[in-house]
Amino acid sequence: MTSTVHTLAHPAGTLDLTVDDQGEGRTYLLLHGGGGPQTVAPFARLLAEQRDARVVTPVHPGFGATHRPGWLTDVTTLAESYALLLDELDLTGVIVVGNSIGGWIAAELALVGSDRISAVVLVNAAGIHVPGHPIADTFSLTPAELSKLAFHDPAAFAVDPATLPEAARTAMAANRSALEVYSGPHAMADPGLRGRLAGVAVPALVVWGASDQVVDADYGRAYAAAFPDAEFRLLPESGHMPQIETPIPLLSVVVDFAEDRR
Repeated sequence: MTSTVHTLAHPAGTLDLTVDDQGEGRTYLLLHGGGGPQTVAPFARLLAEQRDARVVTPVHPGFGATHRPGWLTDVTTLAESYALLLDELDLTGVIVVGNSIGGWIAAELALVGSDRISAVVLVNAAGIHVPGHPIADTFSLTPAELSKLAFHDPAAFAVDPATLPEAARTAMAANRSALEVYSGPHAMADPGLRGRLAGVAVPALVVWGASDQVVDADYGRAYAAAFPDAEFRLLPESGHMPQIETPIPLLSVVVDFAEDRR
C-alpha cells in the first residue's frame, strides 16, 4: 500500500488529499465514515488482497490530522473534489463504496455525473431525510452509548477512548470536529438529497447492517427506493459498520454486485 498526497485544483481553491492506493484490478473508491480512515483500512486490505481489486482510499480533509481548507465545509463540495481525484488518477469503471457519511458522499458523487463511475455502493449511509426514521444524534452520546447503537455486538467491537494512547484520542477529537462541519445544519442530512437521487444515472447497491440503530433498516430501504436503479441488501448480525463487524459477507455482496455490472 502506498500513501500519497494529491494536490487538486477545485474551483473554490487548492486541496491536498491524502490517498492510500493498494492492489491491482477493478478499481474501488472507498470512502470512510465519521469514525475516520481506520474504520475502513482493514476492509480495504481485505478487498485488495482477496479479490482482483485496486482500492483507493482517501482521507476526508480534516480527518486523521489532515488539513481542511476553510472553503471545504459540505458534502457536495467534497464529492466534487473526489470527482477531480478520479480525473487526476485517470480511473475508469470505478465502483464507489461509502460507509455512513462516506455513503452520503458516494450518493453526491453519483450525482456529479462523472463518466468514470460505473456504480455506487452505500453501506449504512447517512444523508437523506426519512420521516419517522431519524438519524441518531451521535454528537450528544458518550462513546459507550454510541457503541450500543452502532454495533450488533458492542462488547466485541466497542472501543473505550480512555484506553487509547493520547495521539489516538487527539485524532478522534479531530475526526469529531471534521464530522460536525460536514454534517451541516440538518444533522447528517440534506433535506433535498432524497429527491435529487432520481437523477442518478448509474446503478446503486444499498447495504445495511440489520442491527444498526444509528440509521435503521427502513431508512436504508427508503434510500434504495430513491434511486432509479438500486438493490437493497440486509446483512444479519451486523450494525452501522459492517466492514468492521461482518467484513466477509460485506465483501461478497459488494464484489458480486460489481462483477454483475462489469
